[in-house]
Amino acid sequence: MPSFTVYKGSKDGSVKQTKTERPELSADDVLVKITASGLCGTDLHYRNQDMGLGHEGVGIVEAVGPQAKYMKKGDRVGWGYEHNSCEHCQQCLRGNETFCPERAMYGMADLDQGSMASHGVWREAFLFPIPDGLSDEHAAPLQCGGATVFGALHQYGTQANETIGVMGVGGLGHLAIQYAAKMGCKVVVLSGTDSKKEEAMKLGAHEFVATKGAKELKVSRPIDRLLVTTSAQPQWDLIIPTLAPNAIIYPLSVAGGDFTIPYMPSLFNGIRVIFSVVASRYIHQRMLDFAALHQIKPIIEKFPMTEEGITTAMNKLDAGDMRYRAVIVPQ
Repeated sequence: MPSFTVYKGSKDGSVKQTKTERPELSADDVLVKITASGLCGTDLHYRNQDMGLGHEGVGIVEAVGPQAKYMKKGDRVGWGYEHNSCEHCQQCLRGNETFCPERAMYGMADLDQGSMASHGVWREAFLFPIPDGLSDEHAAPLQCGGATVFGALHQYGTQANETIGVMGVGGLGHLAIQYAAKMGCKVVVLSGTDSKKEEAMKLGAHEFVATKGAKELKVSRPIDRLLVTTSAQPQWDLIIPTLAPNAIIYPLSVAGGDFTIPYMPSLFNGIRVIFSVVASRYIHQRMLDFAALHQIKPIIEKFPMTEEGITTAMNKLDAGDMRYRAVIVPQ
């Protein structure tokens, strides 16, 4: 039976090193030795739960179950937010397994393990080969952060001649800028102040708009799609006038409370709002291939895979001081 180290949350929010045991590998189970784990904002939501932390994992296959067909010992693989689905319902058959009624997602299933661990056991069907053009450390944050922003753009038919707005230059936003720019879109970044303007332009933005204290926002061309990557809701009465008719708003970050938006301006301009979870497996693999081809990489800070290292990373992320994605690596 595989036995390995796992880092869990706890009631008081401290990170605890523990052990977990898994049954002998069966069906298409794959034992993965973890080489890098991203730290996502969602992980902070589970810091006070008795569960394995982390869902942006990359590692090396150590062993496979008897029904595994495509992966072998030594392969580099990654996984993200979803671990399993029924594979026979209408959502699964349409390639929308992230909406399967029986989906197994981080925080809801497999609570004894996570990507902040020495190993993990996952289904081959929900693991992704890592392209040669991506290092383990750069691939890890793409398993959720990259998949989230790329999925929103890819799934709903983004065209190369469109104007994409990215609200916020952080863990999600700095990846969204890169993906949208490499898709051939004009990228308009909306951020509180000019402090991240130079970096946003280097990442591929074509235009930068500071929003703090503004009475009116001006963009050179109306925005066709707006990716909201900030946890706080924007001032929608300022944002709506920058959108093109039939524009789509994608709220991508996880936040509590209600989503409120001006009714009549949205109605008269046919504004659409699409809430998007992480990408399906089909889009997830395309995201990794696209990133490798275009050398899209997250800006990362590395921390050791220890109780102290994970705690330090979580505290820094919680304080809003991370630039821009933490990666936890074994010692």
